[in-house]
Amino acid sequence: MDYITPFLEFLEHQRGYSIHTITSYRRDILDFEQFLLKEEFAASLVEATRDRLARHFVQHLSDLGLKPKTVARKISSLRMFYSYLEKERLIDNNIFLNVETPKIPKKLPQIIQDEEIEMLFKSLDRQKPLEFRNYVMLDLLYSAGLRASELVNMTLKDLRLEQTQILIHGKGSKDRYVPLHRRLVEDLKHYLTYIRPLLLAKGNDTQQLYVFINYRGGNLSVRGLQIILKKMIENAGETYKIHPHMLRHAFATTLLNHGADLRVIQELLGHEHLKSTQIYTHVSKEKIRETYEHTHPRMVKK
Repeated sequence: MDYITPFLEFLEHQRGYSIHTITSYRRDILDFEQFLLKEEFAASLVEATRDRLARHFVQHLSDLGLKPKTVARKISSLRMFYSYLEKERLIDNNIFLNVETPKIPKKLPQIIQDEEIEMLFKSLDRQKPLEFRNYVMLDLLYSAGLRASELVNMTLKDLRLEQTQILIHGKGSKDRYVPLHRRLVEDLKHYLTYIRPLLLAKGNDTQQLYVFINYRGGNLSVRGLQIILKKMIENAGETYKIHPHMLRHAFATTLLNHGADLRVIQELLGHEHLKSTQIYTHVSKEKIRETYEHTHPRMVKK
């Protein structure tokens, strides 16, 4: 009997998880199933009823040399899977419920500096259609703190330009409104009126509802956005690497450094839990320390 497919459908329709996340859950469950069958511990996932089987699997993952973050993710996936089976009364207990998750060292998000972002803006020729589109996308990532997937999946009906805001459909089907600054609103209007129709004309579907269109007239993908940012940096003559999430980090850190309340930043980023936002307090402290060491006369090296 297939126990995995109904669970994955639950994640998609009830939890609103992305295809990428669902694929990861599926892979983690199949890895455990393969482990059970290969070691002959159980004939199926629902017949794995002893807690020690979960511990054996975690030890097996460690023996493979997997990183603690990967092991923790697999434990989390299987804990949710068995919790689902328990609620469906397909099993009596969740064997992963009390499994200890490896401690993951906190890694501060990589931040792109304000002057580096300004160089990117200045490198774009707003007179060229594709570069004007890129300018608007860069501004949305930096000024609105959007995830790459949120930007490429934005549709025309999500825009509330008269109210200077946009509706964002975030992770877990969590919607939020994000404010826009006036210049970005004007740039969006210009893009929609003059640039987007030119790009649409290159494709087969002129009725497409996605806001951002690629050079062939189709909707832009996350991968396409990453390629655009990479090329943007190369054209600007810079040597650092950048990905869309770094701009989201820069958005949050800039707000925090200028006195924004952490709860406000949480809402703007669409974080479900405040602890996800609190990482930026560490970033801010690092920045304060760095500034202090480079500017205070007692700290400046002679």
